[in-house]
Amino acid sequence: MEPRPRSFYILAAFFALFLLFLYGPTLTIAVLSFQGPEGGLTFPMRGVSLHWFRDLFQEQAVGDIWGAFRRSLVLGLMVMVTTVVVSVLGGLAFRKRFQGSAILFYLIITALVIPSILVSLGVGLIFSQGGLKVHWATSGFGSQLTWTLPFGLLIMFAVFNRFDRSYEEAARDLGASPWQTIRHVVLPIIAPSLIGVALFGFTLSYDEFARTLLTAGSYNTLPLEIFGMTTNVTTPVIFALGTLTTLFSFAIIGVFLVMAWIIGRRRKRAGSDAGKGMI
Repeated sequence: MEPRPRSFYILAAFFALFLLFLYGPTLTIAVLSFQGPEGGLTFPMRGVSLHWFRDLFQEQAVGDIWGAFRRSLVLGLMVMVTTVVVSVLGGLAFRKRFQGSAILFYLIITALVIPSILVSLGVGLIFSQGGLKVHWATSGFGSQLTWTLPFGLLIMFAVFNRFDRSYEEAARDLGASPWQTIRHVVLPIIAPSLIGVALFGFTLSYDEFARTLLTAGSYNTLPLEIFGMTTNVTTPVIFALGTLTTLFSFAIIGVFLVMAWIIGRRRKRAGSDAGKGMI
């Protein structure tokens, strides 16, 4: 076995430092959240306990943590479903050139480079000047879609650009209607990509701050609530909240990965069964 070149160890050390820079703040918050009842917001730690996690589930003197969490969860699910549906329909539409398709594509991409706070301000002004109520489920929902839809559409454009249309032609030759072709052929094939779009939509919505700041109305989402707590809460309970929300985010990612794994297993099983049938 040949010895590893010196550059390998240099790159490995650089990658380790990158991981430390990336996850170090999260690990620091997680460690500080396990302080004792007399603990503060900085090191050194004063004891080790689950006191602040228990305190988190009690009524807080400042803010509405669990109400904000429920709003962020509902809003994330709304944005996720809408992003998946619109991205699939947009991807199907862009499979054929139509008049104005290039302009529409660039308008979609432009939403990614406009400063988020300007989008939040613009959406909030449109609702307020139009006599509509500024609310997290309406104006907040719309402003977040300007962030999630471009990502979902870009993914679908890439997926359908590589999609083999012979599967659809075979389904039509067998008498399938256009809807049956999409439902039984196209959607099962692109299912892993749909999971990716759904994960993008939910996670981008769940932690979005700038585009929700001026469009949430009287009720905060979780990122806004945490930001507000940083100026009022002086105990490690805010670190306990950060630890739980981080674990929740990893759990969501895990659920989507399991779904992708299950779909892959079913696809392999279906392929093997089809191969046995041919034999």
